[in-house]
Amino acid sequence: MIAPATETGRTLAMGENEAVGGTRAEVGAPFGHALAALGRQRDNIVGLTADLGKYTDIHPFRDVCPDRFFNVGMAEQNLVAVAAGIARTGNVVFATTYGVFASRRAFDFVAIACAHSNLNVKIIAGLPGLTTGYGGTHQAIEDLALMRMIPGLVVIDPCDATEIAAATRVIADHQGPVYMRLLRGKVPVVFDPATYRFEIGKAQRLRAGGDIGIISTGTMTERAIDAAMALEHKGISVAVLHVPTIKPFDAAAVIEFASSVGQLVSAENHVAVGGLGSLIAETLFNAGMPKRLTRIGLPDRYIECGSVPVLQDTYGLTTARVIETIYAAVRGGRPG
Repeated sequence: MIAPATETGRTLAMGENEAVGGTRAEVGAPFGHALAALGRQRDNIVGLTADLGKYTDIHPFRDVCPDRFFNVGMAEQNLVAVAAGIARTGNVVFATTYGVFASRRAFDFVAIACAHSNLNVKIIAGLPGLTTGYGGTHQAIEDLALMRMIPGLVVIDPCDATEIAAATRVIADHQGPVYMRLLRGKVPVVFDPATYRFEIGKAQRLRAGGDIGIISTGTMTERAIDAAMALEHKGISVAVLHVPTIKPFDAAAVIEFASSVGQLVSAENHVAVGGLGSLIAETLFNAGMPKRLTRIGLPDRYIECGSVPVLQDTYGLTTARVIETIYAAVRGGRPG
C-alpha cells in the first residue's frame, strides 16, 4: 500500500503547496489531472475557481473542458453560490480556492447554499494548515474544525498524490457536498497507486505496533510513517492509523486501534483543538476508554510569516519533531 521512497528532490514555486518535502517520488497536479480525466468521461462535471485556477491545479480541467470551466473572480461567496446554482441543474461542481477563503469568508454559503440542500458541490481547498509561509491571512489552520460542524458536509484531508486522485474520483460519485483539502504542485507519493483504495469515512491501518499508536491525517501521515520507522530503530513499536476523512469520522476504527496500543498520539496539520485530536478525545470519552493521548498540532494562535520548513519545525510538525514528541511521551508518559 505504501509506495517506496526515491531520491527525488522538491522544488517550490510561488503559490505551490510548500510542505516540507522528503525523498519520495512526486506527481504534478494530481487533483487537476484526475478532474480532467473525469471531465473527459462525464459531461456533467463543471469546474469553478475564484481567480486561483493556476494555484489550485484546476488548469488541466480548464484545458480539456473549457466550455465547462468558469472563473468567477476574487469573490469566494459568489463562487460557492454559483456552484450551488449550477449543481441544481444536475451537474457535479468542483469549486477551487484557498482553504482560508472557503472556510472563513464563504462559511455561511457552504452551510446554507450547499449543505442545507445536499447539493453536489465539491469544494477543493488549497494551502491547508502550515503549507504556506504567508501568515494568518493564508494559512488554513482551523478549517477542519469549522467545516466539520456543518451538517451533511463530508470533510477530507488527503495524505498524498495517490489519495488526492483517488478521492477526487470518489467524491464525484458521492451525493452531497464535500470539503477537501488540496495539496498542489508537485505532491509526494506515499501510497502505491496500484493498490491503494480510498473510501469516504474509512480509516486505514498502515503499520502494526504495540507501544504507541499514531492517528494521523493529511500531510502528517507521511511524517507519522517516517517517524514510526525511525522509532523502530530505538526499540519503540509504533502503529499508524491514517484517517483521511474527518467527517464522517471512523470512530470504530479508532476504538479498535486504541485498544491495541499502550498510548496514543494524534498528528494533524491543523490547530490541536477542534480537529483530529479533538475527535479522537471525543471518541475515547464516548466509548469510556481511558487512554493517554498526546496531541501534535498547531497552537491556538495566528502563525507568523516565514520559511515553511522553519515554521513547521518551530511548531512541531516535521518528522524530527514528531519523533522527539513521541520519544518524550514514551519516556515520560505525559499527555500533550
